[in-house]
Amino acid sequence: MKRILTSVRDGRGFDIVLVAFPLGFLFLMAGLPLIYNVVMSFQEVDMFSLGTFSRPFVGFKNYTDLFAQPETLPILYNTVIFVVGSIAGQFLIGFGLALFFWVNFPGASWMRGLFLVSWIMPGLVVGAIWNWILSGDFGVLNFILKESDVISANIFWRSDPHYSLYAVIIANIWLGTSFNMILLSVGLAGIPADLYEAAELDGANVWQRFWTITLPMMRSTIGAIVSLGLIFTLQQFDLFAAITSGGPNNSSNVTQYWAWDLSFRQYDFAKGATISVIMIVFVMFASVVYVRSTRHEVRG
Repeated sequence: MKRILTSVRDGRGFDIVLVAFPLGFLFLMAGLPLIYNVVMSFQEVDMFSLGTFSRPFVGFKNYTDLFAQPETLPILYNTVIFVVGSIAGQFLIGFGLALFFWVNFPGASWMRGLFLVSWIMPGLVVGAIWNWILSGDFGVLNFILKESDVISANIFWRSDPHYSLYAVIIANIWLGTSFNMILLSVGLAGIPADLYEAAELDGANVWQRFWTITLPMMRSTIGAIVSLGLIFTLQQFDLFAAITSGGPNNSSNVTQYWAWDLSFRQYDFAKGATISVIMIVFVMFASVVYVRSTRHEVRG
């Protein structure tokens, strides 16, 4: 023990201490709950056995029962639509804004800062704002669409099964666009200007420079953004709780909200844990893609 303390005091073991404390914190705060959740997905859990770790082991019964339920596949389909629509919308609009502010016109810096307001706002606050915007009777979105002759009658975005999921997607796109814009702006700033000058001297037009220089040079940034977008989108819960509550009739329900609903409304903790484990697999996949996308940046 004295030798260990002497090593830390001399600085030779200080790096081990710096690593040990964060790893211990992560294991206690994230590792143990994760392990507990995985174990619970293979057990029979009810209100009376929730307080104990020793519960009947049922194997994959929770998984088979979950996929036997008629609402499982529609909710998984909703999740795919929500993830793909949100990531695509956030990326395309964020990339467009990043290219727009890349011109660096007067006032671009403070205008770009204004877009960060959506990212720093809590999800429940964003949900409350979009509740007002998407209101079927007096919503701003319906007013704009009617004045533009896009629609002739009000659309009840939150209560119509055909539009409820898209209502949350629109709100989530607004919430995450600024994050995409900032990361893409950083990626654009890292491209050497000499490449564009040389391409322009060779006669390449704007689109040719974009496809042959901008996109290839931002491949790692785009991979990281898509991976982080998948992780953040699969974690999105506040907007569903504030706008649609998964309804009507599960038309806007997704896995992350369904896991909470099963656990804390229906008290089916085992199936709630089962859904969480399935989501963990996709999050781990996105994490691997993110690490691989940024690997050469760390080496460089």
